[in-house]
Amino acid sequence: MKESIGTGRRKTAVASVRLRQGKGKVSVNGKKFEEYFPLHLQRMAILAPLQKVSAPEHYDILIRVKGGGVQGQVIAARLGIARALVQEDKERRHDLKVIGFLTRDPRKRERKKYGLAGARKRFQFSKR
Repeated sequence: MKESIGTGRRKTAVASVRLRQGKGKVSVNGKKFEEYFPLHLQRMAILAPLQKVSAPEHYDILIRVKGGGVQGQVIAARLGIARALVQEDKERRHDLKVIGFLTRDPRKRERKKYGLAGARKRFQFSKR
Protein backbone atom coordinates (compact mmCIF):
# COMPACT_ATOMS: atom_id res chain seq x y z
CA MET A 1 0.00 0.00 0.00
CA LYS A 2 1.54 3.31 -1.14
CA GLU A 3 1.67 5.99 1.52
CA SER A 4 2.86 9.60 1.59
CA ILE A 5 4.11 11.14 4.81
CA GLY A 6 4.30 14.85 5.66
CA THR A 7 5.32 16.73 8.79
CA GLY A 8 3.91 20.13 9.68
CA ARG A 9 4.87 22.51 12.47
CA ARG A 10 3.46 25.73 13.92
CA LYS A 11 4.69 27.37 17.14
CA THR A 12 5.04 24.31 19.41
CA ALA A 13 2.51 22.10 17.59
CA VAL A 14 3.82 19.21 15.48
CA ALA A 15 1.66 17.16 13.11
CA SER A 16 2.60 13.94 11.35
CA VAL A 17 0.31 13.15 8.41
CA ARG A 18 -0.04 9.86 6.51
CA LEU A 19 -1.88 10.01 3.20
CA ARG A 20 -3.06 6.82 1.50
CA GLN A 21 -5.58 5.84 -1.15
CA GLY A 22 -9.00 5.27 0.36
CA LYS A 23 -12.54 6.48 0.81
CA GLY A 24 -12.03 9.84 2.54
CA LYS A 25 -11.75 8.71 6.17
CA VAL A 26 -9.84 11.11 8.43
CA SER A 27 -8.69 10.29 11.96
CA VAL A 28 -6.75 12.48 14.38
CA ASN A 29 -4.89 10.85 17.30
CA GLY A 30 -7.16 7.81 17.05
CA LYS A 31 -10.35 9.89 17.23
CA LYS A 32 -12.83 10.87 14.53
CA PHE A 33 -12.02 14.07 12.65
CA GLU A 34 -15.26 15.76 13.77
CA GLU A 35 -14.64 14.76 17.37
CA TYR A 36 -11.09 16.14 17.61
CA PHE A 37 -11.77 19.34 15.62
CA PRO A 38 -15.42 20.21 16.34
CA LEU A 39 -15.46 23.52 14.43
CA HIS A 40 -16.30 23.30 10.73
CA LEU A 41 -13.89 26.16 9.98
CA GLN A 42 -10.97 24.19 11.44
CA ARG A 43 -11.83 21.08 9.43
CA MET A 44 -12.11 23.13 6.22
CA ALA A 45 -8.70 24.75 6.90
CA ILE A 46 -7.07 21.33 7.35
CA LEU A 47 -8.60 19.87 4.18
CA ALA A 48 -7.96 23.02 2.07
CA PRO A 49 -4.85 21.61 0.28
CA LEU A 50 -6.85 18.53 -0.75
CA GLN A 51 -9.71 20.71 -2.02
CA LYS A 52 -7.24 22.67 -4.15
CA VAL A 53 -5.41 19.81 -5.87
CA SER A 54 -7.83 16.87 -5.86
CA ALA A 55 -10.98 15.37 -4.37
CA PRO A 56 -10.61 14.64 -0.62
CA GLU A 57 -12.67 11.46 -0.86
CA HIS A 58 -9.82 9.71 -2.71
CA TYR A 59 -7.58 9.64 0.37
CA ASP A 60 -7.63 8.24 3.88
CA ILE A 61 -5.74 10.56 6.20
CA LEU A 62 -4.14 9.62 9.51
CA ILE A 63 -3.02 12.66 11.53
CA ARG A 64 -1.03 12.62 14.76
CA VAL A 65 -0.70 16.00 16.47
CA LYS A 66 1.22 16.94 19.59
CA GLY A 67 1.76 20.17 21.51
CA GLY A 68 0.54 23.70 21.02
CA GLY A 69 -3.03 24.95 20.95
CA VAL A 70 -5.90 23.87 18.74
CA GLN A 71 -5.31 26.52 16.06
CA GLY A 72 -1.58 25.76 15.96
CA GLN A 73 -2.43 22.08 15.48
CA VAL A 74 -4.81 22.98 12.64
CA ILE A 75 -2.13 24.92 10.74
CA ALA A 76 0.47 22.21 11.43
CA ALA A 77 -1.89 19.53 10.08
CA ARG A 78 -2.58 21.63 6.97
CA LEU A 79 1.15 21.98 6.28
CA GLY A 80 1.64 18.24 6.82
CA ILE A 81 -1.13 17.39 4.31
CA ALA A 82 0.31 19.82 1.76
CA ARG A 83 3.79 18.31 2.10
CA ALA A 84 2.41 14.77 1.78
CA LEU A 85 0.55 15.76 -1.41
CA VAL A 86 3.76 17.21 -2.88
CA GLN A 87 5.68 14.06 -1.94
CA GLU A 88 3.10 12.03 -3.84
CA ASP A 89 3.16 14.22 -6.96
CA LYS A 90 5.83 16.92 -7.54
CA GLU A 91 3.60 18.73 -10.09
CA ARG A 92 1.34 19.96 -7.25
CA ARG A 93 4.12 21.96 -5.63
CA HIS A 94 3.57 25.18 -7.60
CA ASP A 95 -0.20 25.29 -6.97
CA LEU A 96 0.20 24.78 -3.23
CA LYS A 97 3.18 27.15 -2.97
CA VAL A 98 1.29 30.04 -4.62
CA ILE A 99 -1.55 29.80 -2.09
CA GLY A 100 0.90 29.60 0.82
CA PHE A 101 0.13 26.08 2.03
CA LEU A 102 3.81 25.06 1.87
CA THR A 103 5.07 28.03 3.89
CA ARG A 104 6.02 27.27 7.48
CA ASP A 105 5.11 30.15 9.82
CA PRO A 106 8.40 30.83 11.65
CA ARG A 107 6.92 32.89 14.51
CA LYS A 108 7.51 31.46 17.96
CA ARG A 109 6.98 32.66 21.49
CA GLU A 110 9.75 34.97 22.69
CA ARG A 111 11.48 33.90 25.88
CA LYS A 112 11.22 35.82 29.12
CA LYS A 113 14.33 37.81 29.99
CA TYR A 114 15.73 38.25 33.48
CA GLY A 115 15.04 41.62 35.09
CA LEU A 116 11.79 41.98 33.11
CA ALA A 117 8.18 41.01 33.86
CA GLY A 118 7.81 39.15 30.55
CA ALA A 119 9.58 38.93 27.23
CA ARG A 120 9.53 42.72 26.79
CA LYS A 121 7.30 44.11 29.52
CA ARG A 122 9.13 45.90 32.28
CA PHE A 123 8.26 46.29 35.93
CA GLN A 124 6.66 49.61 36.90
CA PHE A 125 9.22 52.37 37.28
CA SER A 126 9.26 54.13 40.63
CA LYS A 127 11.23 57.36 41.00
CA ARG A 128 11.06 57.32 44.82
